[in-house]
Amino acid sequence: MKANCWYGKEDMRVEQVADPKVLNRRDIVVRVTLTAICGSDLHLYGGFVPTMQKGDIVGHEFMGEVVEVGPDVRNLKVGDRVVVPFPISCGACFFCKEGMFSLCENSNPNAWMAEQMWGHSPCGIFGYSHLLGGFAGGQAEYVRVPFGDVGPIKIENGVSDEAVLFLSDILPTGYMAAEQCGIKPGDTVAVWGAGPVGLFAMASARLLGAERVIAIDRIPYRLRMAQEHCGAEIVNYEETSVLDTLNEMTGGRGPDHCIDAVGMESHAPGPQYAYDRVKQALMLESDRPISLRQAIMACRNGGTVSVPGVYGGLIDKFPIGAVVNRALTIKTGQTHVHRYMRPLLERIQKGEIDPTFIITHRLRLDDAPAAYRTFRDKQDECVKVVMRPS
Repeated sequence: MKANCWYGKEDMRVEQVADPKVLNRRDIVVRVTLTAICGSDLHLYGGFVPTMQKGDIVGHEFMGEVVEVGPDVRNLKVGDRVVVPFPISCGACFFCKEGMFSLCENSNPNAWMAEQMWGHSPCGIFGYSHLLGGFAGGQAEYVRVPFGDVGPIKIENGVSDEAVLFLSDILPTGYMAAEQCGIKPGDTVAVWGAGPVGLFAMASARLLGAERVIAIDRIPYRLRMAQEHCGAEIVNYEETSVLDTLNEMTGGRGPDHCIDAVGMESHAPGPQYAYDRVKQALMLESDRPISLRQAIMACRNGGTVSVPGVYGGLIDKFPIGAVVNRALTIKTGQTHVHRYMRPLLERIQKGEIDPTFIITHRLRLDDAPAAYRTFRDKQDECVKVVMRPS
């Protein structure tokens, strides 16, 4: 089969690799009909995620048709159309029973690596380094899905692949980011990053009752999309002081909730960005937390800072004093996708949200290496790339 494989920093190649097979009794194999490049995949492309190995198949946003079923999988059959959540979860451990599927205790065979880095291990994840299991990803023609009886959600006719694909990751991620804020009617929510997750966080904040949503970014076409599709007020951080502007927009109080949908590769004009780049180059920090610092400093007293943006290691100049002295709540986490798939599918079917608004590029899997560059460099007004393997 064809698959998009990682060979090093900025080196993706579509190659012929062996077809996957059922290895365990609860596995299924899915023929991929639609897959996507996620913003967090760019961290792999940029070389920021350790334990990648040459030839690793990437991608964790995918859906398709079941073509093989393990003997213990009773809820799916060959021919079913399914969306597969990016966290691999057993459904039976303490955390899965608590609905915290991205913390599954049984799905990461390399848990010892994660324990050394983070203290405890989260779940395994498709196509996202050996630190998180070394599982082959979904930018391929076929994928083996462990615990296939737990994660994948069956999609009936009447809804398109494009409408449901993002149930695999970024729609639940944006929704969980907004839900974690505890939004009440009349609240103001500021979102750093008008990429796919940020846009879905804005749309979700609206669904959950926010009166005002403020988008913070520097790319005009992304800000325009936030304005047109999410009803957001916009702030271009290259043209104004973010903190001063947010204070002016909120009567000096600050937003009720702040969402960092950027993560480890934050950008900013001026010396702060240069400082973090130097610290990275000297290996004195692994991530650039510029957006996170701003979100903490901007949030109103007693407010919530929600962090769906991916962070992998260590950061510098974390304003813990602001968190403690101003009674801020910080909520984070890889998304518990399984928890949200069916409720969000119902919202899609009712017309409450149309996730397809973020799609700007529809390509073939063969185009993946070039598409990574286009997405990272924000060429051709790229917001979201979806790819068909055939």
